[in-house]
Amino acid sequence: MRQFAALTIRLSRAPRIPASRTPTALSAPRTLAFTFTFPVSPIPPNPLGEGKYIRTAAALIIGDEILNGKTHDKNSHFFAQYCFEHGIELKRIEVIADDETEIIEASRRMVKNYDFVVTSGGIGPTHDDITYASLAASFNQNLIHDPETIHRLTEATKYRNWAGKQDESQLAAMHRMALFPEKAEVLFVGPDIWVPVIRMEGKLCVFPGIPRLFQRMLAALTPFLPLPPKSERQLRIQIFTERPESMIAPYLTSLQARLKPHNIQVGSYPILYKGVYVSLIGRDLPINEKGDRVWLAEVAKEVEREIDGRVCSDEEVAQQKKAGVDSIGSVIKEEEGERKAKF
Repeated sequence: MRQFAALTIRLSRAPRIPASRTPTALSAPRTLAFTFTFPVSPIPPNPLGEGKYIRTAAALIIGDEILNGKTHDKNSHFFAQYCFEHGIELKRIEVIADDETEIIEASRRMVKNYDFVVTSGGIGPTHDDITYASLAASFNQNLIHDPETIHRLTEATKYRNWAGKQDESQLAAMHRMALFPEKAEVLFVGPDIWVPVIRMEGKLCVFPGIPRLFQRMLAALTPFLPLPPKSERQLRIQIFTERPESMIAPYLTSLQARLKPHNIQVGSYPILYKGVYVSLIGRDLPINEKGDRVWLAEVAKEVEREIDGRVCSDEEVAQQKKAGVDSIGSVIKEEEGERKAKF
């Protein structure tokens, strides 16, 4: 069943509007709103096969601007959070240049090794946006324009100030954003998003690099993915202690050896001048035929006792980490001030 919703575009100026596209006045002067409805794609059959679901994932971040430090990559972090929340084991994150050879090699390798692969970046209208073309070459496909994407792009931009003023080369550049590998799935995941997610080989999904759009589209793609059942999702418990890592290291070493056969991970993450967070990641698992289980909450209670710590919420952990970063900044400023005073 197709789903419909409204896409509202706001602009300060617009050409004359046909009667069927009557604008709605907004509070801002000379600002108009136009409402469009784009259908969401129907959910296709499971690309991995009936009864199968995603177990492993990888992210391929594409862009010279990431490698030269111009742009901060936020998409891999968001994808890591998404995978953890949905019970997917994220195995690899790579950042590569806008280079066809690198894109071909990495995409082939990742599709071979993992169940779910995302790419981020390189799908705009300019000369260095080569992701679609490189992926087409990677999987031996031609590039073709997708008429529905061109239609949605045209509808979404037709009332912009520059619409209708493009010459032939500029229009061709815009339509590059609808030039896809011929055998790819074109998935329109959001009623208010004209750009689709392109899926190749049933595994590799192509996303834009803009973080806000990447995040919205990944979240909207969820119904299209064969995600693991909730019973497969891991839990994470974090315990904070003011003791230094050197004091708790022997205990954590023995704990990890004891829990490793049960696929429970033990991690240690210091916060400068604050203390240490011990992280437990795993599931409540049976350990014998009688139904006895390793309960992560019980392990956490043991850790609290052994390291003189306490379980913390994710929000508290985030606040402590931020405070730790701020403390580093304060120390650096103090040291810089001392050096200046000496000279």
